[in-house]
Amino acid sequence: MPCTALLFAGALLLGLAALSESALAQAKTEIVPDSWRGDVVPQTPDLGDLETLHFVTDSDYPPFQYFDEEGVLTGFNVDLAYAICEVLEVECDVQQTDWDDLFAALDDGSADAAIASIRISPETVAKADFTDRYYISPARFIARKDSPHRDISPEALQDVKIAVVEGTGHEAYLKAYFPQSQLVAFSSADAVTDALASGEADLAFGDGIGLTFWLNGVTSDGCCEFRGGPFMDGTFFGEGVGIAVKKGDRQMTQILNYALQQVHSTGRYEELFLRYFPMNFF
Repeated sequence: MPCTALLFAGALLLGLAALSESALAQAKTEIVPDSWRGDVVPQTPDLGDLETLHFVTDSDYPPFQYFDEEGVLTGFNVDLAYAICEVLEVECDVQQTDWDDLFAALDDGSADAAIASIRISPETVAKADFTDRYYISPARFIARKDSPHRDISPEALQDVKIAVVEGTGHEAYLKAYFPQSQLVAFSSADAVTDALASGEADLAFGDGIGLTFWLNGVTSDGCCEFRGGPFMDGTFFGEGVGIAVKKGDRQMTQILNYALQQVHSTGRYEELFLRYFPMNFF
């Protein structure tokens, strides 16, 4: 899982505490991603003998999925799973496992679906089938607030030091489109933001959600801000996040796509999204 996970919980609580009603109203119009194709309306699926929908997730990626102070598994993905079950009028079972065991749970039949912010990519599609995406996180640049770098273009960022996590799609994107910049690669997202805050790098480039929570968290100490707009490129950053099902299980894929569409159309998705992500990452 992303190395920024441990920062998310504290940053989320801080952001929620500081956010006013007017800010929430503004966020509602700005950050809820419309990941569904409006021209596609799934048909009501045949549930067969489905009485309980068994989900599996991990627990170290707040605010998506984590154990709260009382030891209850919670988070955006967990609540979305329960919303899906409510739409389908079936019982819901959400179990925690290690990230590395998610696909194995699908293969051995102990879970019907894995809902754990799994990115739809060639690597994951080789292991499982996926629903339509239910959210996508853009790539973003951040800089120290006193930084002169406001023109975020390849020409303007020649010889500029950009921190990025090594071996990621974000690094590959910079190599492809910002070849004249000086890339400073690190092994973790924490190291990337530390380098920016300390002045070791002029800019940082990475996942928009992770950077948003860092910017609004305690460890950033208000040092930095977004520069430029969001970058969306499926080739480098994936096609978004979907729910994984066992390879070849078309019926379950259809069931979940229908449920996701219903959760979205009733406004329940928007409610959950704004509860867990009140800060704009686009």
